[in-house]
Amino acid sequence: MPPSPASVTAPLSIAARPELTGGRRIGVLLSHGFTGSPASMRPWGEYLGARGYGVVVPLLPGHGTTWQDLNQRTWADWHAEVVSAFDALRADHDAVVIGGLSMGGAQVIQLAEARNDDIAGVMLVNPAVSTKRLDVKLLPVLKHLVPSFPAIGNDIKKEGVDEHGYDRTPLKAAHSMMKAWPGLIADLPKIKAPLIYFRADDDHVVDDSSEKIILSRISSSDVTRVPLPESFHVATIDNDAPTIFEQSAAFVARVAG
Repeated sequence: MPPSPASVTAPLSIAARPELTGGRRIGVLLSHGFTGSPASMRPWGEYLGARGYGVVVPLLPGHGTTWQDLNQRTWADWHAEVVSAFDALRADHDAVVIGGLSMGGAQVIQLAEARNDDIAGVMLVNPAVSTKRLDVKLLPVLKHLVPSFPAIGNDIKKEGVDEHGYDRTPLKAAHSMMKAWPGLIADLPKIKAPLIYFRADDDHVVDDSSEKIILSRISSSDVTRVPLPESFHVATIDNDAPTIFEQSAAFVARVAG
């Protein structure tokens, strides 16, 4: 019997098993994307948890409820949840690696900029800090006229897979997210931790402008780019998910072990 939507969208927490990781307690924080939920990160988190890592996937405020609820939340609300989850992991583990999908990638970028010395490594999957879409310039006005746009979720190549996200994109919340981008971009040189960047060849949500900005501005000397040729935006549950799982596990073992 398949799990209920409520269970797959709930936060995920897996205790570390240091007997599997050389006696060290290694934590991994994974953040889901805008209008999504922990459902998009759960298989990845469970894979890492099975290898002994302590894994936390928080449910960001306004997600897992309704898009109208999300429209009342802001970037600061989401980031506070990410920081809280990280602080709890950091207090109880010898090292912590952080990762995120899409907006979740942007969230962990901001965390890495502020807490570089506390972070063993950064894992990004199709992160968003920029867009070429011209209608974004109208968001400050549109958000007062139209509450939502059609959904951006479920951009998945693999048939029969559901992200369990919203069927609408709330514009006030989207504008809050995009207003955070210039500050994130300005502080990218503060990131010095090892970084692995997973990028779908065919992403219908996040264009190539984000990758160019991020990889050209970070200060990390240890950077690996992994192409995902058989996936769309939500690559963590798409055809290339095994690549993400295996390469991220090797990355965590290398940078945190």
